[in-house]
Amino acid sequence: MDRLAAMEIFVSVVETGTFSAAAKRMGLGQPAISRSIAQLEERLSARLLLRSTRGLTMTDAGQRYYEHAMLAIKETEEAEQAVRQAVGSLSGKLRVSAAVTFACLHVLPSLDSFLSSHPQLGVDFVLDDRNIDLLEEGMDVALRMGTLTDSAMTARRIGRCPRYVVGTPEYFSRAGVPMTPADLSQHQAIVYLQRGGGEAWSFSRDGAETAVSVAGRVRVSAAEGMRTAVLSGMGLAVASRWMFSPELASGTVVAVLTEWTLPSIDLWAVFPSGRMVTAKARAFVAFVEETLAKSDSVALPRS
Repeated sequence: MDRLAAMEIFVSVVETGTFSAAAKRMGLGQPAISRSIAQLEERLSARLLLRSTRGLTMTDAGQRYYEHAMLAIKETEEAEQAVRQAVGSLSGKLRVSAAVTFACLHVLPSLDSFLSSHPQLGVDFVLDDRNIDLLEEGMDVALRMGTLTDSAMTARRIGRCPRYVVGTPEYFSRAGVPMTPADLSQHQAIVYLQRGGGEAWSFSRDGAETAVSVAGRVRVSAAEGMRTAVLSGMGLAVASRWMFSPELASGTVVAVLTEWTLPSIDLWAVFPSGRMVTAKARAFVAFVEETLAKSDSVALPRS
């Protein structure tokens, strides 16, 4: 049996936990699975699995082999996918990590056109405002906002979006319209708890900078919660234009202090480090860039 097949069998055994389950998954007989593992351990001169009445446990050597085998299998699949793309449409599964609200407002509504171009491709969206481990979660690409803190990641900036102080006309009618950043201390702020949020808001105007501390009774850990709180008239918030683009266009939400500038926020395509970027991920990022370029409401200019 060739080395790649042996790797696939070993990975299947580890993932399923038993020889019999691995045999069922791969459509092989259990003796063939056992024989392959024995031959693999003999070739490597190392014990990879420990058998006991409680099941199978990887040795340290087995753990190292498993990690490298997973990479080898993944890279082989990517090489095959690259060839398939050269002669036809994409296929298989694409796993994407993205912030909930951004994906729901600006990616998922247009996704059908991307899938129509690649009828053999499926997409798994993992929607979370928090940054997950791309390798651990098996992601092909992530769409992330703000400043990237891990310099080891492979990333490409695909856009930049302004931020505003926003609220509903009803809220400003009740609480008054702030005329300067200092006036924000008299308002109820919806505080976003993820990266890029917080209670310290920085503004600039004519080369001068000012920072204010805000307070509010509502604090949220997800952008969708911020949207709901603002649209319900509970207070004002600092938000990226993409977060309220439909409401800003309709007047349901208005921006104030527009003569002051808040730091803009970057949009990044982030890829798992240590792996070749897949053809599926490249095609998806190109689709997102094209979608945003057509959207006047999002207005994420290329940087």
